[in-house]
Amino acid sequence: MNLISLIRNQPASAIAIAAPGAAPLTYGDFARHCDAALAALNRLGLGRGDRLAMVLPNGPEMAASFVACACAVTAAPLNPAYREDEFHFYMADLKARALLVEEGSVSPAIAAAQRLGIPVFTLDQYAITGETVSVISKQGPAEAEDVALVLHTSGTTSRPKIVPLTHTNLLASAANIQRALKLLPQDRCLNIMPLFHIHGLVAAVLASLHAGACVFCAPGFNALKFFGWMEEARPTWYTAVPTMHQAILSRATRNAEIIKANPLKFIRSSSASLPVPVFHSLEQAFNCPVIEAYAMTENAHQMTSNQLPPGKRKPGFVGCASGPAVAIMSVDGRLLAAGEEGEIVTRGPNVTLGYENNAKANAEGFAHGWFHTGDQGFMDADGYLKITGRLKEIINRGGEKVAPVEVDEILLEHPAVHQAVTFAMPHGKLGEDVGAAVVLREGMKVSERELRDFASQRLAAFKVPRRIMFLEEIPKGPTGKLQRVGLAQKLGLGGKS
Repeated sequence: MNLISLIRNQPASAIAIAAPGAAPLTYGDFARHCDAALAALNRLGLGRGDRLAMVLPNGPEMAASFVACACAVTAAPLNPAYREDEFHFYMADLKARALLVEEGSVSPAIAAAQRLGIPVFTLDQYAITGETVSVISKQGPAEAEDVALVLHTSGTTSRPKIVPLTHTNLLASAANIQRALKLLPQDRCLNIMPLFHIHGLVAAVLASLHAGACVFCAPGFNALKFFGWMEEARPTWYTAVPTMHQAILSRATRNAEIIKANPLKFIRSSSASLPVPVFHSLEQAFNCPVIEAYAMTENAHQMTSNQLPPGKRKPGFVGCASGPAVAIMSVDGRLLAAGEEGEIVTRGPNVTLGYENNAKANAEGFAHGWFHTGDQGFMDADGYLKITGRLKEIINRGGEKVAPVEVDEILLEHPAVHQAVTFAMPHGKLGEDVGAAVVLREGMKVSERELRDFASQRLAAFKVPRRIMFLEEIPKGPTGKLQRVGLAQKLGLGGKS
């Protein structure tokens, strides 16, 4: 089975995808779109296993085209906010065979593709056009173990890792989420998550399609427009990261009538820790349960989830195993009992078979027969998971993951910078934000503003350090390695900002 089974198994007249002010897409039309995408991509020279970089805005075309293209080739969605050099790196790293953009796009991804000699295809009302790349090698629909989706997940001590996810991985995860949320054909998800991210692609889009339900695709998150979309979509649920929930909450009181007229069955939160006060405020404002889940790209999203009533949901916990097996492991590979703290590990049909071309990461990440998340936690007597910290140094900026080394490298490109270490610093709303410490070259000067402007020309906005501190020397560990962990506290940035 591949992703097309999600479409063909539903009544042709049922609505699959909707959007603000747009005509809805039925499952029948969606299936025809998938067939047309397969024919177009094969005709243009792309087939099974070939990678198609996708730089499309949030919306129904991106949601539908992701599924349609993945049924023919390997979809590689990229963040439209990237700069040209970032597009160049990711497309080169993925060995993309072509780039897909919307008709009329002026994305810097086009210039990056031209530098790489990659052809550019265009999408116009679901139709894919372009110039033929080459003679196709593997044509026809994708099979269950073909890679449907590739995404980068950032590491702190090496280049970003490529996570390949097969159709089997994605279908298993979609089924896990559907079961956890008890989704039915009459449900409707209001998606405000970006569709270059595993959260939106799987939890919102694929889980809804697995249920034969509808997903209403907003053009991105906008707290000012959320309640207008809620009126138009009449959703039964939405899923988001905590920072989005907080922004929505700030406008909930003045939109109480819309909330009352459009009651939600539940609200889902994932991709970052949901503060307990926000959990309670959401439940009070929307008069529905809030379901927090724990997820990551390597697991094709969801690993654990709190339960819908009459099951338990525990504020501050990310729920119990929801699909894959989840356990706590000691450093020597022993599975630990309830209450014992260790590394969170998982295994199941949703888990990637391994990182691409990264033997070291695979040896570390797939030891003892389990996938190692790099997160630390414990399970209570009910099997509910509490995350107590992260073994990895990745910065989680409100659900957006930032690799410190990537930022280090950009800062070090400035002629005045001698050393640079990027680190997570606490933030009241985002959970974490990006900070950096730099040592300047002798006799050279640069202001914090100038350095931030320099970084902003080369990095997406969410990766640019919010604070840059100038030091004479950066603290070092016993081996002389510049210390990243705990640097925020050492520099007096330990308080919430």
